[in-house]
Amino acid sequence: MSGLNQSFLKDLEKVKNPKKAAFFPRFFKTGPGEYGEGDKFLGITVPNQRKIAKQYANKLSLDDLEVMIQSPFHEVRLTCLLILVLKYKAKGISDLEKQKIVSFYFENTRYINNWDLVDASADKILGDYFFPKDKTKVLDLKNSKSLWENRIAILSSFDWIRKGQFAETIYLCEFFLSHPHDLIHKATGWMLREIGNRDKKVLIQFLEQNVTKMPRTMLRYAIEKLQDQERKKWLSYKKEI
Repeated sequence: MSGLNQSFLKDLEKVKNPKKAAFFPRFFKTGPGEYGEGDKFLGITVPNQRKIAKQYANKLSLDDLEVMIQSPFHEVRLTCLLILVLKYKAKGISDLEKQKIVSFYFENTRYINNWDLVDASADKILGDYFFPKDKTKVLDLKNSKSLWENRIAILSSFDWIRKGQFAETIYLCEFFLSHPHDLIHKATGWMLREIGNRDKKVLIQFLEQNVTKMPRTMLRYAIEKLQDQERKKWLSYKKEI
């Protein structure tokens, strides 16, 4: 391990909080059979992680991050991803450098293994990079057996939604209608809501075509910003069994 990596870990250790370390495992569902099973925590808040990420973004190389992202500690992995986002967004970065960051991301998805790790990085790196390009490599993550790669696919599309492109998100939401996990229901419902915030007609069309197929959580998230009467209308539909 390089001296910089050791310094990075020491700075994280300085801001750890034992009470947070005791709370986070419950919050991130790390018990047997839960989605975050076995994850470990130092007890570091996200604001503190962001501060340290800024301090090290120009110091740690991708080789350094390759070591750190394999850490058993959740906050070390998240801080690595925050650094990766800062590197990707750095002023004057070349497309080749962005490509290396994207390759790094794909090669390390097994360590991007909780919802906050995905949500802090997928749209900002994969979403942005593939917006003007062929999106097949991102969309193909929908077929993965990994819950987290599935979530990376749908969260990457958040960037495309912000830029007014909805087709891929609609495609993924339709594909995930039968997904078994609540975290995908929440993610797809969230993305549908974001589409509705920008173009309500697109959301309504999706609801008209799919409301009886939608998991209840997905539906509730999707219609959250609609008027009360509209929400009641859509909630009155029963899901097909």
